[in-house]
Amino acid sequence: MSQHAPLEAEARRLPTDWQGTAMQKRIAGRYASERRFRLLGLGAIVLSAGFLAFLLLSMLGNGLSGFTRTEIAVKFDFAQAPIVVDPTLLKDGNADLALANANLPAVTTQAAVAALGPDGDDLVSSHAWLSVRDAIKQDPSILQRVETIRLPAASEIDMAAKGKASAAAEAAYARLKQAGLVSRNFNMDFLTSSDATDPTQVGIWGALKGSLLTMAITLLLSFPIGVLAALYLEEYAPRNRWTDMIEVSINNLAAVPSIIFGLLGLAVFLNVMHLPRSASLVGGLTLALMTMPVIVIAGRNAIKAVPPSIRDAALGIGASPVQVVFHHVLPLALPGILTGTIIGMARALGETAPLLMIGMRAFIATPPGGVTDPATVLPVQIYLWSDEVSKGFVEKTSAAIIVLLLFLLSMNSIAIYLRNKFEQRW
Repeated sequence: MSQHAPLEAEARRLPTDWQGTAMQKRIAGRYASERRFRLLGLGAIVLSAGFLAFLLLSMLGNGLSGFTRTEIAVKFDFAQAPIVVDPTLLKDGNADLALANANLPAVTTQAAVAALGPDGDDLVSSHAWLSVRDAIKQDPSILQRVETIRLPAASEIDMAAKGKASAAAEAAYARLKQAGLVSRNFNMDFLTSSDATDPTQVGIWGALKGSLLTMAITLLLSFPIGVLAALYLEEYAPRNRWTDMIEVSINNLAAVPSIIFGLLGLAVFLNVMHLPRSASLVGGLTLALMTMPVIVIAGRNAIKAVPPSIRDAALGIGASPVQVVFHHVLPLALPGILTGTIIGMARALGETAPLLMIGMRAFIATPPGGVTDPATVLPVQIYLWSDEVSKGFVEKTSAAIIVLLLFLLSMNSIAIYLRNKFEQRW
């Protein structure tokens, strides 16, 4: 065979017939495949957005009514009521102590029966006397006259006002409405009070304050320690088997179930260190252990992404290795580190299992005054309310979820703002 045969065969090869039937069919198949891929991606996005919209709409539909409550106008004749209180004591800070022995629950029951009928005591909340106490504290002069006070309705009446109660409760609510005694108002107590046994009296402030304190401790511990650990492992640590073991351990810790960290917090912080149970301090320490591996991994990736030319340029103009790290590398890696921090803190905010292990499921009737006081957090409070039998807690659970989502969005918005503020382009 001649050595020029391959050249002759190549010369005899016909050019591609782009207008031919076979080629047009192949091109059409490629375009169809691309359209199917785009439609699948669009369908996935629409499906995800649909589930998210369903979640938000269901939460709003069930939870917005939790921010309102039904109130009943009841007339009190305090001049005839058996209340013996020194008015001068009501002007001091001892008003609650002075009214503690005034038998306000009995006075409230008597006024409700007189104004609403024999079943008046069942129509108002069992804690309605607290509204009477607050009215007296606000204006002690009402003890000398007849005053109309709006008392929170009982849970069944409140549900009837929202169309979610039994026929008997709806009939009682219709009677009160016809008499012009009921009204629905914004429930400010829900934002300023703590947990209670009556769904008309519960509030979210105690759990919200506990979440704020717990998240503050988590951030103050996990962020600096995680960033410094990432800097050491990426910039200073020698490359040997001990370093490799540490890296593998950190990667494994990021995937450990959260309840394991709860067991660790129970064993170390409570049983060994004897820190106060159900305190924000212990909750923050436990969640910091869970969040730290995420920040370390994100921090190492962000530091590794800084171009080596930045380090070389800084060293070339006389900067020390420490100055290179803290003046050049860390500022450029900070946006990526903050991204990992957002992910870790968002996970910590929604955790319930590790906090249950350290006793943060207790009934907390007063907001915590500090990091060592008994406290609970929003996810645990939602979990406890969802387990209640009363129908009134259903809408309170959804309302608490709305508060939790707003808290999460606010926390993430601040972190995203800081990330964008420190972001630099090269």
